[in-house]
Amino acid sequence: MAFGSLSHGTIAFGFFNIESDMLLLDRYFIFAKDFCIYTDKIAKSGGDHLYNAYWPIQFIEAAEDIGDLMGAIHGVRLTGFIGELYRRYPFPRRTEDFKQNSAGFRTQSLVSGIIAKYARPREISVAISHGGEEIEIGVYRFSRIQFQELIKYVWRGGYPRWKDEIRPGYVLEMRDNILQNRAGIFKGIVFEDSGNNC
Repeated sequence: MAFGSLSHGTIAFGFFNIESDMLLLDRYFIFAKDFCIYTDKIAKSGGDHLYNAYWPIQFIEAAEDIGDLMGAIHGVRLTGFIGELYRRYPFPRRTEDFKQNSAGFRTQSLVSGIIAKYARPREISVAISHGGEEIEIGVYRFSRIQFQELIKYVWRGGYPRWKDEIRPGYVLEMRDNILQNRAGIFKGIVFEDSGNNC
């Protein structure tokens, strides 16, 4: 879950519970479905010219309110938002069951209720600049290649990968829209197993 950024060095990005489609970007939290929809809009806008938008996210300021991911995975420190989520959806007993659930979007209502105890809603500005070579997501700035790594992580289903390699429809739609516009921020992107790479 460690990814490079231009503004903050290495930061965390990714899924953190296999039964939820929520992603964290350091202290920002956003459902993967929304991330894909917003990325679709970037693709449809052209991706290679000045793009500005606002994304609604959940923001958790204090690290103790976020929780301890490794402690939660091992069931020894169930603190903060992540700990409460792991009390509801513990890490699977069998390592072979550690796969990202493509139906995780169905838990959004429950997850939204839990995170509301710890987070504040916020709108962050998102802008593409330098002819599509950089993107700012709130306070975080990424190069074109760094942003593409985030997209490809969601495409794969993170570290555990999508269960049975079945991706949610919103992930497939994001990939299809990006492949129709591989300019600017999407220039050179390659999706493994997509059958239509560039």
